[in-house]
Amino acid sequence: MTARLREALRVTADGVPGYPVYERALATAHRSRRRRTAAAAALVLVVLAGVALPLAGTPAVDPATGARAALPDRIGLPPLGTRHASDRPALGPASVIFTGQAPRLQGWNEDGIVGVVGADADRYRIFSMGFEAPAGDQVLLSPDGRYVARPAGDSERPRVDVIDLSTGGTRRLPSRVADSVLTTPVGWSPGGARLVVRDTVPVAFDGATYRSVLSIVTLDGERWSQLASGAQEASFGSVVAFSADHLAYQYGRTVAVTDLDGRELSSFALPAESWLAGKGAWTPDGRLTLATRQPGSTEWSLRQVDARTGSGSGSGSLPAVSDVTAIRLLGWRPDGSALVVAYQPEPASPARFDQPLELDQRVAYGHVRSVRLLALTPGAAEPHTVTTAPEQVLAIDVADEVVRSGRVRDAEPPGGVGLRFWLWTGLIFVLVIGLAGYWSRGWRAERRERRRRFRPEPRQGG
Repeated sequence: MTARLREALRVTADGVPGYPVYERALATAHRSRRRRTAAAAALVLVVLAGVALPLAGTPAVDPATGARAALPDRIGLPPLGTRHASDRPALGPASVIFTGQAPRLQGWNEDGIVGVVGADADRYRIFSMGFEAPAGDQVLLSPDGRYVARPAGDSERPRVDVIDLSTGGTRRLPSRVADSVLTTPVGWSPGGARLVVRDTVPVAFDGATYRSVLSIVTLDGERWSQLASGAQEASFGSVVAFSADHLAYQYGRTVAVTDLDGRELSSFALPAESWLAGKGAWTPDGRLTLATRQPGSTEWSLRQVDARTGSGSGSGSLPAVSDVTAIRLLGWRPDGSALVVAYQPEPASPARFDQPLELDQRVAYGHVRSVRLLALTPGAAEPHTVTTAPEQVLAIDVADEVVRSGRVRDAEPPGGVGLRFWLWTGLIFVLVIGLAGYWSRGWRAERRERRRRFRPEPRQGG
């Protein structure tokens, strides 16, 4: 090799940039750690998906559920982290819904929680209203327990939502009443195919006066037929009761009976201290039932009257209910007994409601401590307690088919915490561990880099 060639090779070699071996190795290590972290995160997501996928399936509803449906002999508060009515797998038909002001019915980020109990077992679900809406009054369980109707929307676009507990889906029924500011369900038809709703419509310029409009609507929302209207001050449609082909509703001190197209067939004035008894007011033989308070007492009884004239022979052989603010009739059982909701008074509420207050004031949350379901059996000396509830469970509704079956089961309400609690706890734990691992790797890499930079150079021997 000539001297000129050697010199050219040396100059060329000197011009080649040095390869940053350590820096490249460190960057490669960082990339490897990031890839491992991403792989671990992907693995965690796969595991979580494996847990969540069973919740996303929609299993077929067990056809035997209806045959096994029964009323629980007690209900409990929904556990912390109870699954929602829209969660999978779907709950299927329910036996009971309930509301109130107990702590677990007033969550820190949810208001007006509605508890739902499965038809044949103590499977609890919840959904949130966002405001107080008593079960059996504004939130209604369908006769077969499959649907729950509730008010929804806002004053500009009011509607009724119908939750399908067998699929978790929701149908929206926007109001077709002009200028309505609120739409509330007030009654289910016996087969559950139609719903009576009440719209609130302002009639004064300042919105201080309203009228109520009763309509009957099919669940597909295609047919919305007006039944009647009247002054809201008369509590128009405050209580509605369906039979197979008739409808009875109360306004003020009057009960009207119509056909399903809204044509009035009869009406009669209510006696003093009497109200249409509730959604179960129609008896199997076609009479109407009134809930009556004995003057000057807290004793309530049921009285059956002729649906055309309002005449009747008194309370019959059913026992009276004492020491309650009111009773509401849910329906009739196979043995002829009446199933009623009995509202236990709040100690601070009036001992008696002797002032001319409507029934809705007697069952208002502020006047009630708890509720019980009682069976009033013909010939019995006193009512029989069928279902109990914790304090501050203040309203309850029961599926008509469950009432008519007469079946009652020994209940064991769930305790502890629900599945949603564990899912969120597990997810938060994984995220915290993952972030801590990621940050700690970066911190260790930076620490090694600082050590390398400030490491003293080895002394040359010689």
